[in-house]
Amino acid sequence: MLGHRELTIGDYAEILKRRFWLILACALISLGIGLGISYLIPPRYVSQTLVLIEQQKVPEDYVKPVVNEDLNARLASMREQILSRSRIEPIIDRFNLYPGGKYTMDDRVDLTRKAIGINPIPSGPSTRGMPGFYITFQAQDARTAQQVCGEITSLFVSANLSARQESAEGTTDFLKQQLDDAKRNLDEQDAKLAGFEQKYLGRLPDQEPSNMNTLQAMTTQLDASTQALSRMQQEETFLQALVTQQEQEPSSASPAATGGASLDSLSSQLKAALTQEKELEALYTPDYPDVVAIKRRIVSLRAEIARDAAEPAKGKPSTARTETPQLQQLRAQLRAERASIASAKQDQARIEQQVRNYEARIDASPMVEEEYKKVTRDHETALQFYNTLLTKMNESSMATALEQRQQGEQFRVMDAPNLPDSPTFPNHRIFAAGGLAAGLFLGLLLTALLEYRDTSLRSESDIWAFTKLPTLAVVSYINNLAPSRTANERRRLFSRPAKSMEGARD
Repeated sequence: MLGHRELTIGDYAEILKRRFWLILACALISLGIGLGISYLIPPRYVSQTLVLIEQQKVPEDYVKPVVNEDLNARLASMREQILSRSRIEPIIDRFNLYPGGKYTMDDRVDLTRKAIGINPIPSGPSTRGMPGFYITFQAQDARTAQQVCGEITSLFVSANLSARQESAEGTTDFLKQQLDDAKRNLDEQDAKLAGFEQKYLGRLPDQEPSNMNTLQAMTTQLDASTQALSRMQQEETFLQALVTQQEQEPSSASPAATGGASLDSLSSQLKAALTQEKELEALYTPDYPDVVAIKRRIVSLRAEIARDAAEPAKGKPSTARTETPQLQQLRAQLRAERASIASAKQDQARIEQQVRNYEARIDASPMVEEEYKKVTRDHETALQFYNTLLTKMNESSMATALEQRQQGEQFRVMDAPNLPDSPTFPNHRIFAAGGLAAGLFLGLLLTALLEYRDTSLRSESDIWAFTKLPTLAVVSYINNLAPSRTANERRRLFSRPAKSMEGARD
């Protein structure tokens, strides 16, 4: 009847007192079952090793590593490689993992993969990247777990070393091939640039300032040549006039008279030339063509006067017309002046041709500059690409040498795989505690069920809850009353008890 009313602490105490043996029996039976199961389950031993990740020994400022892949991704990739069927089957055959005919090779491979554990060590705020990871293996034999764990660890270390070397060597080979292609492209661009410079020699954009300066110098030289030619032509005209004048003078006089007349004429000409020289110097500079011509005239007259004065009078008068030394001198000067004029004209023509050439170069500079920019742009691009590849190639070669000498990032085994002293599963204590807890729960559940189905009236509260009537009298329990239970009554421990106070209703 207790299940049909609100229970008190005393009611719970009475229930535990009545059902104590039931709860204890359930707990002991369940405890025994738990221990039995723990000894029936095959044991599992776990061997563990610690692998630390050592960073590159040479500072990265000197040698940059080629392998920059995230360590977590690289570790996951190595795990997939090591846990592949081609790697797992030799280990299964070597250590005879999961023997028996009930497992196929696929089942044994799957069980082996599940038995391998890889647990990274969390990185702290002061560490860069993953500091290391644990490798565990679970087996039914402690020695097998240790050996397989060591084998898996060696596979990881060798896989990391070979992967880094292969990556470095592959990168170096690729960069070497690219560098050869870039070198060929650069040679082609060099040949194009050299051909272009040879074709447009003197018209290149960087030669335009020198062409401008040379053109200015040539223009100045042409002006000076033109002025000099003009002076020479004036001198030629003057000399031609003198020769004509000398040819028109009578030649019938005697030699002595002719010599005297010549000296007088030359003297008068010299005086006139000196007077003219003074007048021209007062008006013009010494470089003026007329001043230069009159000075030459004065020098020539003085030379003729000196020569005529030194020669004695010879021979008899002759009626034949002969040229005087003065006329011969004038003719010689005229021939020399004409030769100088011809040479000056050739120089002038040569300078004019050079001026036209430089003007053509300057006029063609914009078109040449456009083509030159295109050629040099391709050349600079090829050169920059080649230099970049050459730098990367040198860095990759150093990184490859670093990996080959095992000076780069490495996996170092800090703790060798341990030999487990006791199995990690099953834990007998945990199974015993779990069986005991399950037995207690089962006992309490049976007690609650039995008490709920029990409709016996054991107290005034039960009577009131069942009849809603007040109690007139209560008969106390007699302790010294001889027990009248029989063997059949003891067997009804778990049966529904009979109502002991049915007469109270009346």
